[in-house]
Amino acid sequence: MKVKIFAMLLVLCAGITFAASMSVQVKTSKLRATPSQLGRIVSTVNYGDTVQVESSQRGWYAVTTADGKKGWLHESVLSDKPIAMRAGTTDAATGVSTDEVALAGKGFNEQVEAKMKAEKSLDFTWVDRMIAFDVSEDQILAFRSQGNLPGGEQ
Repeated sequence: MKVKIFAMLLVLCAGITFAASMSVQVKTSKLRATPSQLGRIVSTVNYGDTVQVESSQRGWYAVTTADGKKGWLHESVLSDKPIAMRAGTTDAATGVSTDEVALAGKGFNEQVEAKMKAEKSLDFTWVDRMIAFDVSEDQILAFRSQGNLPGGEQ
């Protein structure tokens, strides 16, 4: 009898999802339809936004934003610590972009970039041009679709 009750409790607990509040700790990030950088963009979240976390999967969190949008955010975007937004007497940086987080994770920062640019054998002309490109979500989806790449389904 005790085994049956314990088994029933396990089944009931397995169906319960957790909902924790977390804060966005980067300047801006894309809320994705699937837990992948290739997922369709659902919305954008900004530094200090609070989201409700429903579940997690391989480093991604299924979240709901304050305005009810549902999607996935990578764990590097979120903090379990609340972010206090206060007015100050001076302007302050409010966070970093997801690109900056990715580059910092690879050991790339302003000092490394400056050192590389100082080397005369390296030409950053095309890198600077690529940074200036602004590609829309529709263009990315079309590119993926034409190349039969994941995330190309519309």
